[in-house]
Amino acid sequence: MRHTPPTRSPTPDAKRTCTEIPSDKAGPSTSSWTRHPVHYGKGIHLAPMVRSGTMPTRLLALEAGAELVWTPETVDRAIIGCERRVDPKTGVITYIKSHKPVLTLHPVERPRLIFQLGSANPDLAAEAAKIIYQDVAGIDLNCGCPKHFSVHAGMGAGLLLDPDKLCAILQAIRASIPPEVPVSCKIRMLPSQEDTLSLVRQIADTGTINCLTVHCRTPPMRDREPAMKHRLKDIVQSVGKKVVVVENGDCVGYESAQQILQQTTARAVMIARAAEANPTCFLPDGPKDAETYLIPRYVRLAKYLDHHWSNTKFCLAQFTSPDPHLGKHGRLEWKKAINGAKSYEELRLLWGKEAGFFEGGEEILAGIQHALRARGRSAPELGVLSTPGPALSQQSASSVIDPAPPDPILVREIQAVV
Repeated sequence: MRHTPPTRSPTPDAKRTCTEIPSDKAGPSTSSWTRHPVHYGKGIHLAPMVRSGTMPTRLLALEAGAELVWTPETVDRAIIGCERRVDPKTGVITYIKSHKPVLTLHPVERPRLIFQLGSANPDLAAEAAKIIYQDVAGIDLNCGCPKHFSVHAGMGAGLLLDPDKLCAILQAIRASIPPEVPVSCKIRMLPSQEDTLSLVRQIADTGTINCLTVHCRTPPMRDREPAMKHRLKDIVQSVGKKVVVVENGDCVGYESAQQILQQTTARAVMIARAAEANPTCFLPDGPKDAETYLIPRYVRLAKYLDHHWSNTKFCLAQFTSPDPHLGKHGRLEWKKAINGAKSYEELRLLWGKEAGFFEGGEEILAGIQHALRARGRSAPELGVLSTPGPALSQQSASSVIDPAPPDPILVREIQAVV
């Protein structure tokens, strides 16, 4: 995972400025919203990913069938002292400090959005949680990132070495926000299974969390090493029904998730790398083609939401397909255009497209909102500790609204360019 250093901020007592912009033409309402049960124990979730897990990726993952999506980790001091702004056209909510965005989100995703917090201090964690909880479905404490940035500051996997502090932070977060806002944490396994079981029992016994995500690798392990999923079943049994356990590690899609749920008895699964490569991987029939479907759609949505070009470009460069429609040569030409573009407009010109080719993001957003509302109506009424069972049900699969296939005219246009 990549990290950027936390922005220096005022003391924990710094006040948050909330800027609401009333307008008859504003996007979806941001002043108030109705909370619904958070379905930690259902389906497949989008993992927290620095740089990759930003707003357009999360929205398209939700459309494809992700039950919940996590924000990239945000350090407590970065969110404390932020100014909250709402775009009157799109509804985008931005937390800003020193004229730089710290976090952006959209009201459409808010009922399914989990904010991941990086902290090594109970007081700072509580202050940050009080600032952000109004705009998210739940708060998650990062206790698993092994990178030096986190560990040297006592955050991330560094908290695994100090379980008492870890639990104190969770207790501080829980005490600082309303009881209807759930709290969770994400850990890695310790080298010793006995030590891991002791840790998760201590966390569960605090009574503060609704969900525990377990990345089935130890802090020194890297992604190329297979996740130790065989160790998770004992962890699930050790916490019993106190906490929903979510598996993270080596899940690549819907079928893979079913196999992992059966093997581990976890209640849900989280996807990271496969979603970074293609956020439509949540679809039961597999991911959509990157060049003919995902990339044009992603650009249109990001441009409408005024998402920063540099992050859009980074995400586009990661996207791929198992069996690309345009072939190897077509993909290379497509990537070349993305790598060379310095703005949305420059990308359009490099692709040789007419003016307005990147319009339509508003309709895409409306379609995502419709899909989520339809899924909400068809989903069973589950509480934060409820679960439909170890396997993904057909009802869950049928509630996913499959995006439309690539436009054949668009495909021909793309092929003509590359």
